[in-house]
Amino acid sequence: MSRAVLRHVRHTIRHEPEGGVMYQAFCVTSGCGETSGPQEAQETAQDWCLRHTGRTGHDLFRRVVTDHARVTRDE
Repeated sequence: MSRAVLRHVRHTIRHEPEGGVMYQAFCVTSGCGETSGPQEAQETAQDWCLRHTGRTGHDLFRRVVTDHARVTRDE
C-alpha cells in the first residue's frame, strides 16, 4: 500500500499585463460568419463592427476579449 501526503496550497490568479489583451468581434447574423480578426485595440474591433453594419446592415455581434493570466502561489 502506498501513502500520500496532501496539503492545501493557496494560489492567486491575476491579469498579466506583459501578455497584452486581444479584442475580436464576430458577426452573428445568420449565414454571415465574418470577423474582425484579433485586434490589439478595442477601438479597432469596434470600428470594424460599425463598418460591417454600414456595408451589410448586420447589427448583432459577439465580442471577445482575451487576456493572459498568471497564477502565483500565496506565501
